[in-house]
Amino acid sequence: MLRDVTLSLIVFGLLPACFRRPFVGLMVFSWLAYMRAQDLTWGFARDMRWSYIVAIVTFAGFLLGKRRRFFLPDLRCYIMLAMLVLVGVGIFQSKNPDELQLRRYIEFSKIVGIALFTTVAVQSREHLRILIWTITLSLGFYGVKSGLWGVLTLASTPILRGPGGMLADNNDFSLALGMAVPMLLHVGFSERHAIVRRTFFLAVPLTAFTVLLTQSRGGFLALAMGLGVVMWRSRNRVAAFAVAGLIALSAVVVAPAKYTDRIASIADYKEDGAAQARLRAWGVATRMATDNPLFGVGLFKFRQHYLDYERDPTAAQLDGKGLFVAHNSYLQIWAEVGTPAFALYLTLILMSFITIWRVRALARRRYFSSWMLNYCTMFEASLVCFMVGSTFLNRAHFDLFYHYISIVLVFGHIARQELASEERYPVRQGGGRGEVKAAEARGFDRAGRRSGFRNTHGLVGGL
Repeated sequence: MLRDVTLSLIVFGLLPACFRRPFVGLMVFSWLAYMRAQDLTWGFARDMRWSYIVAIVTFAGFLLGKRRRFFLPDLRCYIMLAMLVLVGVGIFQSKNPDELQLRRYIEFSKIVGIALFTTVAVQSREHLRILIWTITLSLGFYGVKSGLWGVLTLASTPILRGPGGMLADNNDFSLALGMAVPMLLHVGFSERHAIVRRTFFLAVPLTAFTVLLTQSRGGFLALAMGLGVVMWRSRNRVAAFAVAGLIALSAVVVAPAKYTDRIASIADYKEDGAAQARLRAWGVATRMATDNPLFGVGLFKFRQHYLDYERDPTAAQLDGKGLFVAHNSYLQIWAEVGTPAFALYLTLILMSFITIWRVRALARRRYFSSWMLNYCTMFEASLVCFMVGSTFLNRAHFDLFYHYISIVLVFGHIARQELASEERYPVRQGGGRGEVKAAEARGFDRAGRRSGFRNTHGLVGGL
């Protein structure tokens, strides 16, 4: 009961600030969404819709504050709105629309709404830093907590479910934590304070260990690819991959046999029943999508129509045990909401990578831009992690994905605005130290800040 009262007092105490300052509301909402503080309680607070309360108060304050726009006029924002319309139309076009679809559509609308709102609530580099910290610490909390438990119990108990909400399923939990690992690593690299850096670096292996404890093979592959991007973007790739190889070899030696056997089964997909069921589901999803190209079979209707497109229903019943899912987020979206919405979904991913690559190319030509390069690698690794995990996991409309799209969008705008100042970020013209000294003589230190000001951003350093 004490936890319930404490959480209630914290949330209700923050509501006035959420009303006056929409950015505070976004931070509180993100904290509740990703840390799931309500799931740490045991009484009345556990079942309350705290996120909705915070969202309503925040949006009310935003609207009454006479803001001019709800989102940035960026193509990605319009794409998310278009997806929202297409999914809604698809529901009415589906066979026997039901209440469950409506609930799912409301959830999807909330996800898109928060993503759009993020583009106007985050207005500065410091806002961006605070938001990334909020998400990273929220997910890192469970990574460290569960990782420590795994170490103390010698990995004797697997994690079969997450805290709740979008993290309830162990596969979703592993995917979110896999995306969090590059965030923890690069926030650590970006902070100059030794204690903060060491804390984040300690959280990285514990969070990665938690991903392994979920026994999600999709989560394992996603984490491996995300870390691969981090190592590829590092200053010394050979050393990075060598250290990673030693760590992987040590993990194989000390890991319980049941873990290594499960990971090794990835290569034996022809003999693995779960892998064969996944391949069967992919074929069903493809036939479902090609037979309903415009609007799909309807949001959350994949399971209902599975046997209609299964060529061997008897084998499917044995493989799926009556629980039919796509086992692939891309095919799930294509089958449920149609080709146009699926194409828009892929466009969001592509445009996010283009933003990251363009900012990296611009930042490399400037001095004092290490924080941008850090963030580029962090975003790139996390998105790769999501893309790989989505290939094997059934998470079509993942909250963190759409939020990440909007965060990358905002990062691109902020980075371009900052780089517009050649005084703060001098162009590299081969002058070397002379250019750096010239910038310092104009009143800037090596991080691109005015001399004499305290480092409030802490965005110095890099791989």
